[in-house]
Amino acid sequence: MATAAVSALTALFAAGGAWAQDCPRGDLDKRYCDVDGDLVADVPTDSSQWIDPDTLIFAYTPVEDPAVYKTAWADFLDFLKEKTGKDVVFFPVQSNAAQIEAMRSGRLHIAGFNTGSNPLAVNCAGFRPFTIMASKDGGFGYEMEIITFPGSGIEKMEDIKGKQLAFSSETSNSGYKAPSAILKADYDMIAGRDFEPVFSGKHDNTILGVANKDYPAGAIANSVMARMIERDVIKADQVKSIYKSQTFPTTGFGVVYNLKPELQEQIKQAFFEFKWDGSSLQEEFKKSGEEQFLEMNYKDFWDVIRKIDAANGVSYACE
Repeated sequence: MATAAVSALTALFAAGGAWAQDCPRGDLDKRYCDVDGDLVADVPTDSSQWIDPDTLIFAYTPVEDPAVYKTAWADFLDFLKEKTGKDVVFFPVQSNAAQIEAMRSGRLHIAGFNTGSNPLAVNCAGFRPFTIMASKDGGFGYEMEIITFPGSGIEKMEDIKGKQLAFSSETSNSGYKAPSAILKADYDMIAGRDFEPVFSGKHDNTILGVANKDYPAGAIANSVMARMIERDVIKADQVKSIYKSQTFPTTGFGVVYNLKPELQEQIKQAFFEFKWDGSSLQEEFKKSGEEQFLEMNYKDFWDVIRKIDAANGVSYACE
């Protein structure tokens, strides 16, 4: 019993990495350091803290049917396997919180975290994002839209007063944080006071709920809606938009901070060397205009998202 407890503590401190270090870390959890000031966790300087798993676990943000995306990512994961010489497994996650916890606990190595979850993943799970999807001409991002259905009686934002507004989850940028900030700042409308907030769990649930008239209105990422319309999950005339935001960065892809540096570099190269033409990835994501991986950095690309979080009083403290 005592031996097991000691082993558990040893593993815990090993996973913690930088816990005992006195180093700059900004909003990062105490287990991480940020000496270079790029706002993401540094790779540990002590090689004994690096991990080099035989099997790499990959997860895509849980916005739609995981079965669809296991197929969509198949060609890329095969290429990743070639580049790293390791087995690669697609891990379907059901929520943003579960995805963050999987990486924080060492069960997830490579991931795409959605826009709103990126700051939490960076600060609490040691996520190091380095790329997003973009169009062939380098355009990237999506807009938050508030949608309703024809005949709902909602023609403008103010008409939401006294009604339900569907969100996806509290960690979602376009599914909760951005619309909450915009409704409060621009329309003096606050959830619970001026309208009833309901949570669907995922963007596709919100979109389906509005299209099927289960919700009078919903806040969604229009890139998700575009793919659902392209796949005939809903018809375009089942919904109508009453608000469109500025463009936000889309899902950020990267690795957990303590992967062996050579392995992190191999994974990064796999993203940037992958050939999209004719791939399963292109077949799915061209529906929302995305056909390449574009290099980015969290500090600059997620600046607007951190400002929205600040306006909403969002804390990056790990629970």
